[in-house]
Amino acid sequence: MNKTKVLVVEDEIIIADNICSTLQNLGYHVLEPALNFSEAVKTIEQNKPDIAILDIHLSGKKTGIDLAKIINTDYHFPFIFLTANADVKSVNAAKEVAPYAYLVKPFSKNELFTSIEIAIHNFSKKETELNSSAKNFIFIKQKNSFKKILFDDILFIKSDHIYVEIYCKNEQKFIIRSSLNEIKEKLNNYFIRIQRGYIVNSNYVLKVNQNSVQIADYTIPIGKKYRENVLKKLQL
Repeated sequence: MNKTKVLVVEDEIIIADNICSTLQNLGYHVLEPALNFSEAVKTIEQNKPDIAILDIHLSGKKTGIDLAKIINTDYHFPFIFLTANADVKSVNAAKEVAPYAYLVKPFSKNELFTSIEIAIHNFSKKETELNSSAKNFIFIKQKNSFKKILFDDILFIKSDHIYVEIYCKNEQKFIIRSSLNEIKEKLNNYFIRIQRGYIVNSNYVLKVNQNSVQIADYTIPIGKKYRENVLKKLQL
């Protein structure tokens, strides 16, 4: 398994070396530290790090926040901000570029490890959600072939023992051997599980009652433990 490649961008060489040494002890693949903006960009271009630890206040005109903006627009990987100052101005400036973690010097080995692992996990999760949202169809098996169904055509999905019934527009219905959990993983964020046996397409919810939702001519009950999440997803 490939080790996570970490880039440290810190203008104080002693601090940079100490961080790199700690990272190596934690088992990461540590790149040569960069002392300023231009060195960091060059290293990113050549080595494609998995994550970067950026000091907000770098020597020169370009700051760690400037570097974070470039990473967000051109390189697309997670980064952690590092600073000796946790003042309101610095924190507000940092929030504008959405770092995945924020470390205040001095920090412990465990804090460094935890920040990196959480940052990578959250970045990966966000990417998965974005990719899922971008996809707009599923394939289902029908006899000896696979049929493409657009998400926009699906009204709701119902579990029926070891089968799943997919109710679509124009009174179409497809039955496949699967579980609701397996289907849910393939759908985008417009689909909401409203009880153990139903997933609905929120785009087609016409009415929400105390214990049910209406989609087309169907009234579908809301499970008690799902109600709070349903209301939240529907922004009620």
